[in-house]
Amino acid sequence: MPNNLTEEQVKVQLAERCAQALYERDVATQHLGIELLFSAPGQSQVRMTVQDFMLQGHKTCHGGYMFTLADSAFAFACNTYNQPTVALGCSIDYVAPAYQGDVLTASCREKSRGGRTGNYDVEIHNQQDQLIAIFHGKSYRIKGEILSQENVND
Repeated sequence: MPNNLTEEQVKVQLAERCAQALYERDVATQHLGIELLFSAPGQSQVRMTVQDFMLQGHKTCHGGYMFTLADSAFAFACNTYNQPTVALGCSIDYVAPAYQGDVLTASCREKSRGGRTGNYDVEIHNQQDQLIAIFHGKSYRIKGEILSQENVND
């Protein structure tokens, strides 16, 4: 990384590169049309349009698809430190229905991180900024790196 960057800028660039590397490997997220919009240390934002195949019997978005959207935001946020991290547990509360054509945005923020675990909250909003769901994820750091050492300093 260039020497003229601040420590914060270096951290943001690392976070963006880690999230992008994970996104490029995440076939499930891409298959659902989920877009990675933003990443920073401990944060991410993703977006998905509710498609017809995502509707359940009440013609609203199946909760599993909303969970997947939130889980993707969680995954990108907790992996922004070049330390592979997986879900230890997650829960979701559905606040309002989402319908075909709705554009859902999931924003994740780190609430705590220490040792091998972290806590993250995700809010899903529709295109009218209406709260659709609230998700909480607990992360667990595993061994390894997301980016190889050669790629960390590029």
